[in-house]
Amino acid sequence: MKAGDLVEVAVERPAHGGFGVGTTAQDSRICLVQGGIPGDVLRVRLTRAKKTFYQGEIAEVLRPAEARVEQRCEAAKNGAGCCDFGTVHPAAELALKVSIVQDQLRRLARDAKLPDSGCESHELPPHTGWRTRWRLGVDSEGRAGLRQQGGTSVVWEHQCVQAPDGLLDGIVGAGARRFTPGSEVLVALGSDGVRTVCQVRKAPRGRRSERAYQHIEGPELVSESVLGVRYQLPAAAFWQAHRAAPAAYVTLAAEWLRSALHGASGSGVGWDLYGGVGLFVPSLIDALRTTTAPNLTAVHSVETSPTAARDGRRALRDLPVQFHRADVARLVSSLPAPQAVVLDPPRQGAGAGVISAVAAAGPRAVLHIGCDPATFARDFGYWYEHGYVCTRLAVVNAFPGTHHSESFGLFEPIHLGYEGHKAALSRNGG
Repeated sequence: MKAGDLVEVAVERPAHGGFGVGTTAQDSRICLVQGGIPGDVLRVRLTRAKKTFYQGEIAEVLRPAEARVEQRCEAAKNGAGCCDFGTVHPAAELALKVSIVQDQLRRLARDAKLPDSGCESHELPPHTGWRTRWRLGVDSEGRAGLRQQGGTSVVWEHQCVQAPDGLLDGIVGAGARRFTPGSEVLVALGSDGVRTVCQVRKAPRGRRSERAYQHIEGPELVSESVLGVRYQLPAAAFWQAHRAAPAAYVTLAAEWLRSALHGASGSGVGWDLYGGVGLFVPSLIDALRTTTAPNLTAVHSVETSPTAARDGRRALRDLPVQFHRADVARLVSSLPAPQAVVLDPPRQGAGAGVISAVAAAGPRAVLHIGCDPATFARDFGYWYEHGYVCTRLAVVNAFPGTHHSESFGLFEPIHLGYEGHKAALSRNGG
């Protein structure tokens, strides 16, 4: 077999990256199929033919899986890479994502113990119209749109169903305004319902993209309110894409950390690593106040972005938090020892070095958040190697219609002993 050949594949299980894994009818070889759903029987055009496996794309659905539906996103129907799970029934989507995370944990977390209580799963409605942050491509004629799946072309004729009604009007579609060819268009919708639009040109070497943009429409700073805290940040700054994610994440973090820290003694110090504008700082403070520490000293929030630290200081000026503009790996060893830590690293994960340094500081509870199942699973294994066990695990469907998800793991020291873990699992319903 070679690239371009057609084979028949029965898809058996999902895999990370939006693939389905099955075997070919012709030679019983493993085949990864982009967009394949367990239960599908497909005619597949091979894009790669290796000695041990094939990879391909769907040429024809011979027999659809029970979970397969008509693609519900017009942009994706026309080649955009936005909604690769738009052919999965919404009721089946989260279970597929949990299965993918569990598979990555089995493969990459080495011998790490999973929670006896299993893996929780959380839907995050709405399933459409949820995305409040957009980074759009601009083609050679100045038309903005979604990028083609697996390519660089721009699909400008159709809007994506992830966009709230009206958010991309006048930006994407026939008759929309034109932008600078080759630039990117950033669109942000604040929790106040106000849209901000800016255009990002290629930043000069050494400059951050959030400084290299042209403001086009709306307020300079996007306003976001999360459980009584008001943040104001540039459209280019990082913020959770799903409109319901910030409040849901803050609530989950506070609940899990309170449960782990309740009545514990310690320093009254928290670390918020890769903290951005400090979204999890209120959760850390809330949890630390349930301990028997004589007083709450401070939360230390560490972030490399200068604008995020500035915006966080402004939003949380009345709370006991210190913002550090620094690289996490370089700074953590110089911070005061924490009782609790929240890590929300970028897609590449925290890595062994950071996890080793955090574990050496001896926190009583660590909440680790990951937006990539593979790097989350790798980091999960590093925690176990450095003396921490996961007592609670959850997958959140924070990116409906896509193969992406958010994973949460609560880690506690193994040296608490069996009874300590038994008590922790009991608190969590295990």
